[in-house]
Amino acid sequence: MQACWRLTRGATLGVRAVAERPDGRIALVRHTYINGWHLPGGGVEVGETAIDAVGRELAEEAGVRLTDAPELLGIFANHTAFRGDHVLLYRARGWVDCESQSQGEIECVDWFSPADLPAGTAAGTQRRIAEIYQGAARIPHW
Repeated sequence: MQACWRLTRGATLGVRAVAERPDGRIALVRHTYINGWHLPGGGVEVGETAIDAVGRELAEEAGVRLTDAPELLGIFANHTAFRGDHVLLYRARGWVDCESQSQGEIECVDWFSPADLPAGTAAGTQRRIAEIYQGAARIPHW
């Protein structure tokens, strides 16, 4: 069904978030259905705002409930995944812990220093972290 939906839609929209702890560590997740470490996130559902989606995805995947509005850092084309896909990247600094609601989607969530990412961190995640924390030049593709 998802394959049919992607073929009939001209564009899709996803969100990802850099959730930061006060000590500077950021949340990364490992999904059960794709290899590597990724920033938490997912698709924006029909009738849902991007802000609502990022809040939902952080709660589901990372066990983080937003207490302040996240900052929009950029919009990126994710054409390697799907020609019409775009990802909105947010930075979340105001949050509290909550019960994760991943329902088997997340294998593991952990917190890492942006300067010491784990082996297997996805390329798009590495690029965004380098742009945010190391001043790397921003590119428009995830």
